[in-house]
Amino acid sequence: MEQVRNIVILTGAGVSAESGIGTFRDAGGLWENHRVEDVATPEAFARDPDLVFRFYDTRREQVLQVEPNAAHHALARLQREWPARTGGSVMLVTQNVDDLHDRALGAADGAEVIHMHGEHLSAWCTACDGRTRWTASLIDSPPCPSCGAPALRPDIVWFGEMPYRMDEIFAALEDADLFVSIGTSGAVYPAAGFVRTAADMGAHTLELNLEPSQGTDWFDEARHGPATQTVPVWVEEMLKGKG
Repeated sequence: MEQVRNIVILTGAGVSAESGIGTFRDAGGLWENHRVEDVATPEAFARDPDLVFRFYDTRREQVLQVEPNAAHHALARLQREWPARTGGSVMLVTQNVDDLHDRALGAADGAEVIHMHGEHLSAWCTACDGRTRWTASLIDSPPCPSCGAPALRPDIVWFGEMPYRMDEIFAALEDADLFVSIGTSGAVYPAAGFVRTAADMGAHTLELNLEPSQGTDWFDEARHGPATQTVPVWVEEMLKGKG
C-alpha cells in the first residue's frame, strides 16, 4: 500500500442508500415495485413507453429531493486532494444514476465522475445522439433542444445495452495500484468483474460494503458497515498516509 498512486473506485447503490435513494432491486427481484423487464430494457420502452417514462420521471424527482451524504463528500475530498499530494490519479466510476457524487465534487479541476450506467438528470435524443441535462418530465415527448425531434428517452443504460466509457475504465484498471469497490452487490456485470481485472494487473483490492458482497472473496481486504462510516474513515487513512 505504500506505493499507491493510481486509484480506481467503483460505487454502487449502497453509497446513496443513506441519502434516501432506494437500492436497485429488492429480494423479490422487483425494482421499486416493477419488474425489471417492464421498465429497464429497450423492449419495455418499445412496448410501453409511457410506463417507462412515468417510472423514470418519478426517479428523477426523487434525485432532486435528496442530498449527498458523508460518503459522497469523503470521496470528493479524495478526488480533490489525492492528485496534488501524490501525483497520482483517482478515477471514480459509479453504477448509480443519481448525481450525488457530482454535487459533492463540485467544480474540482480535472476531477469527474464516470456514470457507466447513465444519469437520471440527463436525456438522450435517439435522433441526433445528443445528450442534455434534464430535470423535467419526459412523458409528453418534449422536443430535443439540439435537433427539435420528439425523440428523447432517459439517458440510462438498460439491460442489454453497453455501459458507457468502458474502454477508459478498463485502461484505468490496468494502471491502478488500488481498486476499491464501495456499496455494490457484486452481482451486476461487467462491473462485478472489475475486481478480477484489477487484481490480475497487480492492484491491491478493497471492498467497503454494508455486508459481504457476492464477490467479496475476490478482494484482498474487506471492511463492512454503513458507507457513511466506513468511507470517511478509509479516506482519512489514505490522506493521512500522504499528508
